[in-house]
Parts: sequence; structure tokens; C-alpha cells
Amino acid sequence: MAPIFDTSTQAAAAIMSRTAIIEWLTSFLPQPAAPHPAAPPWRERLRRCAGALFGIAFTGLATHAAFGAAGDIPLLVAPMGASAVLLFGVSESPLAQPWSIIGGNLVAALVGVACARWIDSTVMAASAAVALAICAMFLCRCVHPPSGAVALTAVLGGPAVHALGFHFVLAPIAFQSLALVSAALAFHALTGHRYPRAAFRPAAEAANASISAVPSTSSFALPALEPVDKPIASFEQLTCEEIMSTPCAAVPATMGTHAAREMFRRHGATALPVVDAMDRVVGMVTQHALGEMAPLAAWARWRRALLKSGARAEKTGETGARGEAKDTVAAVMAAGVHAVHRATPLAQLVPMFTEHAWHDVPVMDDARRLIGVVRHSDMIRWLHRQAGAAQPA
Repeated sequence: MAPIFDTSTQAAAAIMSRTAIIEWLTSFLPQPAAPHPAAPPWRERLRRCAGALFGIAFTGLATHAAFGAAGDIPLLVAPMGASAVLLFGVSESPLAQPWSIIGGNLVAALVGVACARWIDSTVMAASAAVALAICAMFLCRCVHPPSGAVALTAVLGGPAVHALGFHFVLAPIAFQSLALVSAALAFHALTGHRYPRAAFRPAAEAANASISAVPSTSSFALPALEPVDKPIASFEQLTCEEIMSTPCAAVPATMGTHAAREMFRRHGATALPVVDAMDRVVGMVTQHALGEMAPLAAWARWRRALLKSGARAEKTGETGARGEAKDTVAAVMAAGVHAVHRATPLAQLVPMFTEHAWHDVPVMDDARRLIGVVRHSDMIRWLHRQAGAAQPA
């Protein structure tokens, strides 16, 4: 008797197989950008591209000025382009810090030149150069992906590179690495962005530093668990007013961006609510948004200083007013922020913290005036109290 096959099962299996193949092929296509709040806006992307332009141009011109007459030093080695992507595109990465770039390129150049001189087979020399360069970078704690290309360049760079021998480590590699890092330091400082970052600080040391930076009176300093006689409301019964932090710092909408950045430094905050003259919440401003405005604000102040000098003093009023309007927190704040009423149940804030990655939610009274802010730490403090209430007396 011929075996009976379930055609519906076969058809379903075929459809699932085709779907899996289509999904696998689709994974090769460009993926849409994730709507993450930390994704840089277009202005920041343009700033980073301009940084790469400045860095490579400065490095090439500096090399030409220092070694142009010799003619045997490459004007730019290709790995510097990859280093520029890290230095200016993702400067917060541990792989983009000064020691990673300078140390990584130096040890990779040393290993590459040694392999090119002592291993006859080009393929074996190139393979050994990359592998040993990675090992050396791990030992020296200066892992830098473009340094693998530096090791390959020392092996495959041709007669001109081979003729330099170990001088290839100093010129062009060391010289161009230092020039590129110097350009990055200057560019990030001029555009108001912090560089370098403490990338290789041990985790324990970083944790201790962050703890010691918090004053003893901070809301994060929780007391020891103690039994609580008074019953505590459940999470569903809690309102924002019951656990919010007060008083809370707020930024006036008319405050200048420079003063706002100083305020952020004093409070150590990443985001603060913005209020009008009546203390009503009108928006939210982040440290990231203020950092983007730093070069524009500096340009506006410099332009106003020029216009106020000499015979142009009469024309300064209108232009200066426009410049000041663009140099305020109101110009960079995120309007339409989701502030909540003080009677709002705390459970309604959970999606804001989990799905939108917000850290602070302003709390308002009936007149929309700012009276406090609900933070992650406030919820942790409530859980701490719950744990104390759950302990036997």
C-alpha cells in the first residue's frame, strides 16, 4: 500500500522553508535605523563628518610640511582613514581613545616590519603580522582595529615601505598617529565635546569613583532596612506625588546655553525640565542637545562682539536680540515633554521608563507648575521601603 502523505503539512513546511530563506536574504539588506533616543541627529552626524575632513587634511598637510622634501615618506597611510572613522565617528568608543590609536599603531607597525624582514613568504608574513599585532595590542591594552591594516601595510606596502625598514614605525606611522590624535583633541574641544574618555579605567575603580561622587545627603544613600509599622501603599495605589524627588533643578527657557551647560555640570544631570517665568513646564533639555549647540553659541557670541564694536553699535540691537534668542535653552529643548500631574498613578510611568528610555519625568500641580520629578532612584527607594515593611518586626 502506498504511503499516505499529509499534503497540508508538506505545504506548510515548504512555506516555512521559503520564509526562512527570504528572512536570511533580507538580513543582508540595509536595516532601518532604530528609533533610539541616543542616536545622533543629522547635525551631530555632520559635525563628525567635518571632524574627519579636518583630521585627515591636517594629518596630510603636516606630513607634507615635515617630510615633503624627502619624497620617500607616504603622504597618508590608508589605516589613518579607518582611525579617523573611530576618532570622529564614534569618539566615545574605548577603541577610539588616544592610547588605543597611538599605542596600537606603533606596536602593529613594529610587528609588521619585523615579520616583513624575517619571514620570506608574503602570505605567511602578512598572516603572522596581523595575528601577532592583535596579541601585542591585547598585552599593551591598546586594541585598535585599524592597526591590523598598519601591520598589513608594513608587509604589503611595496618597495618604498620596505626600504624604510623600522623607520616606518616613526615616520609615517607615529607621526601621523600623533597628528591625527592632536587634530581630534582640538576639534572636539572647539565643538564642545568631551574627548578623550576614560575608556580603560577598571570597573571597580569607576564604581568607587561614582559612589564617592555622590554626597551623603543624596537620595541614593539609602538607610538600612528597618521594620515599618505603618502599612505602605501598593505599587498600583501609589501616585507620583508620593515618591517624587523635591526640590528638583529646572532650567529657565530664557537661560543661555552656556549657563545651562554650567548648570548641568553642577548637578551632574543628563536631562532637566525647562520652565517658563511662571514655573510651568514647557519642555525638556538634554546635555547632548546643549553640546551640539556649543559651536553655534560660540559663533553667535563672537559675531555679536564684532558687531558691537566701532561704528556698527547702532545696528547691534536687532541682530544681537536675534542671536540671544537662538542662544537660549528654548531653542534646543525638546517641546511636548510628557510631564505628569501629581495625582497620576505611578504605574503609568512604567512604559515611559522602559519603552522610551526616559530617566526623569517632571511632576506638575493643577497650574502646570513644576513641583518635583520622578526618577528611577525614587522607584528603587520605594522598593527599599517595601523590603523593610516586609521584614518581621
